[in-house]
Amino acid sequence: MGDIAIFSGSAHPDLAREICRHLEVPLSPSRLTRFANDCLEVQLEANCRERDVFLIQPIVAPVQEHLMELLLMLDAARGASAARITAVMPHYAYARSDKKDAPRISIGGKLVADLLATAGAQRVLTMTLHSPQVHGFFSMPVDHLHALQELARHFAAEDHSNTVVVSPDLGNAKEAAAFARLLG
Repeated sequence: MGDIAIFSGSAHPDLAREICRHLEVPLSPSRLTRFANDCLEVQLEANCRERDVFLIQPIVAPVQEHLMELLLMLDAARGASAARITAVMPHYAYARSDKKDAPRISIGGKLVADLLATAGAQRVLTMTLHSPQVHGFFSMPVDHLHALQELARHFAAEDHSNTVVVSPDLGNAKEAAAFARLLG
């Protein structure tokens, strides 16, 4: 594990600390500065040269703020000669913007995937994308993880004879059905 560096954005530093504790590696320090004009600056305060760099930053509220912070972190890691840069985004907020369902709208999920690649991401690790086509928006490898097995284990001891699993929309219907099967 000596050839990796893990940095956290401000979205969920506790998650980053827990990941580092589990991996028994230190969380590398970073600094976020906000200028008087509201612009952000990110500095990765540990060596990245020729290391696998993991940037942990879920894209959660405030979404635009955390997205911009991640883009700046990616750019800093690329500029610091990281060997490989992985964006660890347990939540990808723009995944719901996955199709053109009205005239003159953008497909935000694709745009954000392109921004991540342009900023320097070489791999993305995320969870439970809104629909299968979102995976195809990325021009780099994506590790698309699911937590259905873990959630089912968590609820296993409870009585589910009078339980209904629902999906918020058609995009998650297959996952909801799979979760219902796991719960019996």
